[in-house]
Amino acid sequence: MPYVPFHEKFPEIAETETRALIAINDPELPAGNYGLVEAYCDEVGCDCRRVFFNVYSEERNEVVAIIAYGWENRKFYADWFGRNDPRIIAELQGPILNLASYQSELAPILLNEIKYVLKDRNYVERIKRHYRMFKDLIEEENKDVTSMRSDSRVKIGRNDPCPCGSGKKYKRCCMKKKA
Repeated sequence: MPYVPFHEKFPEIAETETRALIAINDPELPAGNYGLVEAYCDEVGCDCRRVFFNVYSEERNEVVAIIAYGWENRKFYADWFGRNDPRIIAELQGPILNLASYQSELAPILLNEIKYVLKDRNYVERIKRHYRMFKDLIEEENKDVTSMRSDSRVKIGRNDPCPCGSGKKYKRCCMKKKA
């Protein structure tokens, strides 16, 4: 499931709405600007409701942390994942460091800072709005592919891959939505 930076699809909005942390006199975090570059899943049919923050250090000119965050409740992620595994659900909800990505020595500090930033309800609502914009664009760009996958003349077995392209079995994905 690839994650694509929001600014690749909406550069003008990202320019004005990308959040940044500015560290001044912080005993743990070196002084400087840290941009929270949002990235969203571009998988057609996926509704993971998560964002990856690529925390970019202006001073270092590099991404110093990648933090995943899902804003929905535990039940949503258990249903989406198809299993109620508390460890996995906690990772889907986040905020959590993405263990599959490079993390600098600043990553644990930035994770704590992100937890504070996410207390801002207006910012979380902005993330949700960006997610919806991004996903709507992905679906629109892939409308022809999606309609071919969901051709009603083709019989889909409950254990077949879901035609939406999520990578899950049909019974764990869109079959539930149709019921």
